Amino acid sequence: MVFFQLDFCHDFLEKHPRSFIMSITMKIQSIIIAGPTASGKSDFAHKLALSLNGAIINCDSVQIYKGIEAISASPFAGHKSIEEFIEGVPYKLFSILPLSEQLSVADYLVLAKKAYDEVLQMGRLPIFVGGSGYYINVLINGISPIPEVKEDVRMRARSMIKDDMKEVDNLLPDYAHLDPQRKARALEVFLETGKTLKYWQNLPRKGALLKDAYKILINPSREVLLQRIAKRIPEMLDSTAMEEAQEILQNGLDDTRAIGATQLCNLLRGDISKEDAINNWIYKTNQYAKRQRTWYKNQYSADLQISNVPTKQDIDKVVKTIINQ
Repeated sequence: MVFFQLDFCHDFLEKHPRSFIMSITMKIQSIIIAGPTASGKSDFAHKLALSLNGAIINCDSVQIYKGIEAISASPFAGHKSIEEFIEGVPYKLFSILPLSEQLSVADYLVLAKKAYDEVLQMGRLPIFVGGSGYYINVLINGISPIPEVKEDVRMRARSMIKDDMKEVDNLLPDYAHLDPQRKARALEVFLETGKTLKYWQNLPRKGALLKDAYKILINPSREVLLQRIAKRIPEMLDSTAMEEAQEILQNGLDDTRAIGATQLCNLLRGDISKEDAINNWIYKTNQYAKRQRTWYKNQYSADLQISNVPTKQDIDKVVKTIINQ
């Protein structure tokens, strides 16, 4: 059973006896908090977890990798080590994989199921947080029955993405608009099966973990996001992000995992100026935020949308809404 820490509103507690509150807490078994980059969803999720005795489970495809905490704006940016708790809130699936390792959505679903079960065993409320639409989609809808891709085929796809993008786009013209990581996934499935990723994705899905999750969307206006991204990226550059990029270069790791890593590595190589690195990082991040907002509009049916950077009042409102479900 999930026990809520209802210290956010004394008036609410006086009006709702604890025995009544506990009788309704089982109606919501999990929460998904989605939103574009720089929307404030991570801070919102943490504060919500403090109020609802929750635990944070990552569903961001970049923050799952270690060594890029500052570049990816992870909750652990600036931390000397990756701890299991932040202010008493458990955090799971952050900084758990090396940049050299590839993770499919099927792999992620296995990890997410394990983390979900662990959180429930703690007696806490699972709160999934992230901006990766394909992770959120698989949590809610399950996964298509895509055959396992052999390691040599996976490596061949990575090599083609790196060395011959023109050939890749000729093979898979419908996937030419994707970022390198997602394009590599589409390519490896095609090389393994002879069928496109879309073919497999249109087959019946299985393994949905959060069919009945309470879905929240943090979605400030485009103008607000542009301002926050433009402000945040120079600050990230002045943090430990440059050190992370240096480690990527020194160890020959993949700098395409995260927006920002490529720009910083190019800066360190002397290929571009600091100003160009910042401007390109901002430009690419704005593009990504636009794609995220489009995905949420078309494929994410939120139970609650917050159209601003969340405030304390939003936290109180959400907690009351959840308790009254």
